[in-house]
Amino acid sequence: MKIHHLGAHSSIINRFIAELRDAAMQTDSMRFRRNVERIGEIFAYEISKEMSSEVLTVQTPLGLAELPVPCEEVLIASIIRAALPMHQGMLGYFDKAQNAFISAYRKYGKDNKCTISLEYVSCPNIDDKTVILCDTMLATGASMELAYRALRARGTPRKTHIASIIASKDGVAHIKKNLGINKELSLWVGAIDDELTVKSYIVPGLGDAGDLAYGDKL
Repeated sequence: MKIHHLGAHSSIINRFIAELRDAAMQTDSMRFRRNVERIGEIFAYEISKEMSSEVLTVQTPLGLAELPVPCEEVLIASIIRAALPMHQGMLGYFDKAQNAFISAYRKYGKDNKCTISLEYVSCPNIDDKTVILCDTMLATGASMELAYRALRARGTPRKTHIASIIASKDGVAHIKKNLGINKELSLWVGAIDDELTVKSYIVPGLGDAGDLAYGDKL
C-alpha cells in the first residue's frame, strides 16, 4: 500500500488545512465547508495523476490537439456527514463519477470505549471501477476499514484510494496493518497528527468536522 502525504511539502493545501484548524476561523461554517471542498479538489487532481490515460484528440479552430486524459471509471464514496463537502470537491473534478454514501457513527460505552457502527450504505456496482473512499478525519481508522469492507462486499474495484484530510499516526498504522496487504489500495492524507484523546479525537486535529461544517448534533 502506497501512502501519499500531501502536506509533507509546502503547497496551498497546507493553507487550507491551517484555516480548518484555526479556532478563530471555525465560526464561519461556510468557509469551513469551502476549504474542505477545495482540499477535495486537490486530492482529486493528485489522484488523477495515478490513473491510466488515453489520448484524446480535439478539433480546435486551427487544427487537431492531442491530450493524455485519465480514462478510468471513477466511483466516489463518502462517509457522511463530515465528508460531504470533500465529496463535492472531488465530484467537481471527476464530474462523470458514480457515487456511494456510507453512514457510520461512534458509540461509547460506560468505560468511554468507542465502537463503530455502519447504519446505511448506498452504492452502485463497483466492479472494475476506481473507488475513492473519503472522510475528513482518519482517527482510529476503524470506521474507514468498515466502510472499505462494506464496499468490497459489493464488488471488486480496479483500484481503491482512501483519502482523509487529517489522519492520526494510529489511524495510518491501523489502515496499514488491516488493509495494507491490498496492492490495489493507496492512502492519501493532507496531514498526520501524533495523538488521539480517550474519545478518539485527533490532537491537535481540528475538532468535530461534521459539527463545524453543519452544526452541532444532539
